[in-house]
Amino acid sequence: MKKHFASWIKFLKDPFAARISIIVLGITSTVWFLVRVIPKPQRATYPCMRAAAPLMSGFVIWLMATLGTTFAFVKARQHFRRTRYAAAALFVLAGLVTAFFMMPDSPVNAKTKSAELKIWYKPNVPLGEARGMFPGRVAWGHNPKIASWDGTTGFWWEDRFNNQPETDKLFAQTLFTLTNTKNEKKAWDALFRFFNKKKHNTDAGYKAGQKVAIKINQNNTQSLESSDEINANPQLILSLLKSLINQGGVPQENITVTDPSRFMTNNIYDKCHAAFPNVHYVDHNGGNGREKATFVENAIPYSVDNGKVRKDLATCIVEADYIINMALLKGHVSQGVTLCAKNYFGCTSIEDDWRKNAHSSGFSQNRDGSHKYLVFVDYLGHKDLGEKTMLFLIDGIYGNKFVDKVPAYKWKLAPFNNNWPNSLFASQDGVAIDAVGLDFIITEWPDAPDMMYSDYSVNESALAGNPPSGVVYDPEKDGTRLTSLGTSEHWNNPVDKKYSRNLKTGNGIELVYKKVE
Repeated sequence: MKKHFASWIKFLKDPFAARISIIVLGITSTVWFLVRVIPKPQRATYPCMRAAAPLMSGFVIWLMATLGTTFAFVKARQHFRRTRYAAAALFVLAGLVTAFFMMPDSPVNAKTKSAELKIWYKPNVPLGEARGMFPGRVAWGHNPKIASWDGTTGFWWEDRFNNQPETDKLFAQTLFTLTNTKNEKKAWDALFRFFNKKKHNTDAGYKAGQKVAIKINQNNTQSLESSDEINANPQLILSLLKSLINQGGVPQENITVTDPSRFMTNNIYDKCHAAFPNVHYVDHNGGNGREKATFVENAIPYSVDNGKVRKDLATCIVEADYIINMALLKGHVSQGVTLCAKNYFGCTSIEDDWRKNAHSSGFSQNRDGSHKYLVFVDYLGHKDLGEKTMLFLIDGIYGNKFVDKVPAYKWKLAPFNNNWPNSLFASQDGVAIDAVGLDFIITEWPDAPDMMYSDYSVNESALAGNPPSGVVYDPEKDGTRLTSLGTSEHWNNPVDKKYSRNLKTGNGIELVYKKVE
């Protein structure tokens, strides 16, 4: 299997093969979309159709641009042969304009998307109530010495392209920035004590026997074989385990690394299990040292009727005393981004094949800007998910424009400057960290799918007690209405990246940047 996978990757890296594959995929997506949607137009709202739509539209735009440009240049050539230079020049100009304006990644389209976003993207308007020992703080660690993958050789996650000692330094420094400490033991003790004081009104750190579940994002996996698509960073997971066990004082056997809905691939399992064999590694199917996920029925009934969306939660999540949510910095069709709140969806009893999973309308914002119920508020507000999370992390070592695919885009935004972001974000405020992650993604890729109104989820969460939609959020259906789950805000501009607490103009987010030296 591994040999076949490597051969397939090698095939796709051939430029001609890659072009053929993209054309075939575009034709298939277009035909499938039309066959499914024409007889029943409402199918266009289905998640599978939303996934196919960008492929179809991109292919159609590419086809129009290619045919239009080709036609214009053929006509220009004919007119040059007949010495009709003025007409030939006009057709050359028409061809260039068609190529420039029609290609999806053209600067004009990106600029147009940026202009559209300004309709609703308002800076420094903090919402909700900030959380954390330093309310609303999001620590941003940056270490350019970590990732060195060239984008073509081997796999992005290989050890030769990811410096483990530098990743360890990034993780430790980000903890220090979040907690205002200079010692990992003190940082972990501060995190545990703050959580217990807030949740249980007890001044206590970690106690023997308590369980910690680490939810990672393995969304782009189809088996235990390591995938080259964007998934959790193996080196960063190992850094977290080393810090939590060696400095945080949590025994290996009380820790579970999990994505209950996907596969724990070899690149993660082999690395982490070799270092910490007594940690529990739980995925959807189990086997080869992994434990198979079990689920507690009807653990999340949701605030509204959510159709066939799964209501069962992974037992390892429900039984944990603390959760660490390690999300990825990437875009996502239908929601715009997938960060910490979306990462909880993988805690439910969904299938490892995403095509078999039901999604309700609550998984995406309305395209007309009107407000509605959003399922991510329920995830952040549920007692066994967001409300049990002591630490929110966003893995930004590579990041990606899309929910899937190989990380193919280095970041232009400063201080990355056409390099991988090499970043880690940490917070005790699950809303604030997602708001910051959204600002980075939407600034870097305003033309990514479904960016319009993509902040509606964090705004609903910030104002969960009285949200813009008017929904009564009560994810456990126990009669207790949610209150604010944190603070939401956009930064002042992409250069300064300042929020209201940085500017001392409000009580929203504080983004604290630290470059690892």
